[in-house]
Formats: sequence, C-alpha cells, structure tokens
Amino acid sequence: MTSPTPAAGSVALVTGGTGGFGRALAAKLRTLDVTVVLADLDSDRARAVAADLGAHLVTLDVTDRAANKAVVERVEAEHGRLDAAFLNAGIAGKSRDTLDVDEFLRVVEIDLLGVVYGTEAALPALRRAGGGSIVVTASLAGLSPMATDPGYSVAKGGAVAFVRSMAPRLIGDGISITAICPGFADTAIIDPIREEFEKAGFPVLTADEVADAMIAAWTSGEPGAAYIIQPGIGAVPYKFKGVPSAKTASGETAVVPEALRPPSMR
Repeated sequence: MTSPTPAAGSVALVTGGTGGFGRALAAKLRTLDVTVVLADLDSDRARAVAADLGAHLVTLDVTDRAANKAVVERVEAEHGRLDAAFLNAGIAGKSRDTLDVDEFLRVVEIDLLGVVYGTEAALPALRRAGGGSIVVTASLAGLSPMATDPGYSVAKGGAVAFVRSMAPRLIGDGISITAICPGFADTAIIDPIREEFEKAGFPVLTADEVADAMIAAWTSGEPGAAYIIQPGIGAVPYKFKGVPSAKTASGETAVVPEALRPPSMR
C-alpha cells in the first residue's frame, strides 16, 4: 500500500483523536497541511494534547448517535468541508477470566456502534465534498479473535465486516471505506500487560507505524480492504477466504438474486 500525499487543505476528522494513534496521526497530517479536527471525550489531557498538536478539538462521545452528526456538521460549518473521517475511538475489555456482559456490551457500543454512527454522520459531508475516505481502526483481533477479550474481538470483527459490506455501496459516490488491523501496539491499551511483552521480547508496533498505515489507507486504500499491520511486515491486505457457492439442481453455480447485490453491482 503506497501513501500519496493528501491534498493540501484537506480536512480530516479523527475520533479518539487524543489517544496514541490519534496523536501520531494528527502530528503527521499537520505536516502535510491537512486541517485536523480531533474528537474525544472532554478532559484536561485532551485539551492539552490538541493544543500541543495545533489541532482543533471537539467533544464527542462516539456512542451518542446525535452527537456524531452534530460534530460533523460543526466541522463543515467551521472548515467548509470534510475529506476524511478516521473512526479510531476504541477501548479494550478488562475482564480476562470471566464473561462480564456489561463490559462486553460497553466495548461493543464504543468499538462497533461508534463506527456505525460515525459512518452515518460522515457520509453526507463526504458526498457534499465530492467524495472522500473513511478509515476504521479495527484490530488483528477482528481477524484472529482473542480468548482473553471476547467483547473486543466481536466488536473489531464486526467493524471489519461492516467495512467490507459498506464498501461496494459507496464506490459510486467516490467514497472509500477501509479498515486497518494493527497487532499489539505501544499505546495505553496494552498497559495492563505491557510487562508481559517486555519479558517475552515480543515486538510491538509504534503509534507512528500505525499512523502511516492510516494515511496510506486514506490516500490509496482498496475499498473494503482490511490491512494487517505487524512489526517487521508493514501493512498488507488480509486475504479473505471465499465460501463455497450454492449450486443449482443441474450443478451450476447459482447467481445471487439481484435484490441482494449492491447498486454498483446490478
């Protein structure tokens, strides 16, 4: 995946924008003359990060559907357009030995429904801009589920499926939606088990490596692709295995009914 430079003057929205990936992404985009709007929960830390980066900050709880729309409307009102939405907000579960259903649902609400709400909010603005890109921060856990965190695995797997199912619907609008699937990275999300990685000598990604892949996904990502990011291999598209096709009574491959095909494939 190559990484052409985004057009100068482009406007990008980053949810979870003051966390590890968001900070690294914002810093890189600022050097490319991209206007960056960071969306995150309100806190002194978030305000300090945005100020340090020279980025705009808006308050957003990604589980609030109406708030997602309001943030995008504010971005358009203040900056004239929206060219890219990085739906990056996410949390991991904490319970590792038992199934805590309340925690499970909270992770799914943020990591999956936050992506759905963010996409819904961004699409009208991207269409008004004549096209654009949505980049979803999924995870390697969305492709290879972790027994230690079923909520996170389900949410990230759902995010990947959402990206793959939405991509064909948006091609006609000039909008690309892709997912990035980082392995373990050097952010706060691994803090509870950071010592385990150090003891094992297990390499973790830097936030900068992930940010580079996010920018490449914006500028040159294949619609519907899920890019694995791992230390030592960079960003590579995951090759999904196909499923056996249905057969007609005569043994021929059955054709999917037209009503089930996206408009771009009819």
